[in-house]
This record gives sequence, C-alpha cells and structure tokens, in this order.
Amino acid sequence: MAIDETRSFRPINIAVLTVSDTRTAADDTSGDILAARIESAGHRLAAREISRDSQDEIVAHLHRWIEDEEIDAIVTTGGTGLTGRDVTPEALDRIKDRDIPGFGELFRWISYETIGTSTIQSRACAVLARGTYIFALPGSNGAVKDGWDRILAEQLDSRNRPCNFVELMPRLREK
Repeated sequence: MAIDETRSFRPINIAVLTVSDTRTAADDTSGDILAARIESAGHRLAAREISRDSQDEIVAHLHRWIEDEEIDAIVTTGGTGLTGRDVTPEALDRIKDRDIPGFGELFRWISYETIGTSTIQSRACAVLARGTYIFALPGSNGAVKDGWDRILAEQLDSRNRPCNFVELMPRLREK
C-alpha cells in the first residue's frame, strides 16, 4: 500500500451484509471480522444485517442501502460459491450499473496464495450500483481477511496512491 501521509484520511460509511441460511448474529464470525476491520480502519459501520441465500432478499437489502445517501459502500460475505443456494453474484447482476471486474480477478489471485487452485470455486465480484460500491466476498473468515486486508483496506483509503475508490465517489453518478 502506498499511503500518502500528506493527504487527509476521509472515513466513509460502509454496510455489511452476511448472506447465509445458517448464520445468526451470535455466530456470524465473517461479519464480525469485517465490522471490526472497517471500524479499526477509521470508517463507520453504517449498517449490518444477515440475509438468507435468496436473490430477492439480497436485492431488497441492497436496494434499501443503495437508496440511503449515508451509505457509500456495501461489503457482502457469503453466497459466492458454486452451489445452487449461492446467489449473491446473480443478485448483484440484477442491480448493477457497472461491473468492477478487476476486484474478482485480484481477489482470486491473492486467494491462490492461501488456498491454491481451490480459488477457482470463488465468484467474488464487485459492482457499482447508482453510485454505491458493492463488494461480494466469500463467507470464510480467511476470504474476508484477504479481501479486506489486501484489497479493500487500500482502495477505501483516501490516501492510497496512485488512486483509490474514495476519490472517485463524487463522480460516480455522472452521466
């Protein structure tokens, strides 16, 4: 990470959505990890919820948060695998304006260092929807750590050089 200390840190508001048919607030360890990392980085945890593995339910959560002008970015965890109940990427397809293909590509490259070729089973992805960033990470604790620590912590830091997602935020709704 190339942090330029001459630049000001700009905290943003981030919502976390855990996608799971089995997790509850009591055992949502990947959501706990994300929430802790978001706050320790100096950002604000704007919302945190759990959704079942249902496209309609995921889309409803995302629409509500996209419409909330206080939420700048959303990070989901879970639902990015290959099974029939893994529908997070399909939910994102229903609401996106643009894909951010480099996110998934970079995530799998980083993940390869940890889990080898098993990373091809991940459909981690990111999109832009009406001016809001949405990043979909796998549900494992290791995947959440890799995604936050090695991608999002840098790209959501306004001091990161040569560029970062935060500096683009004022222009995301341009036509």
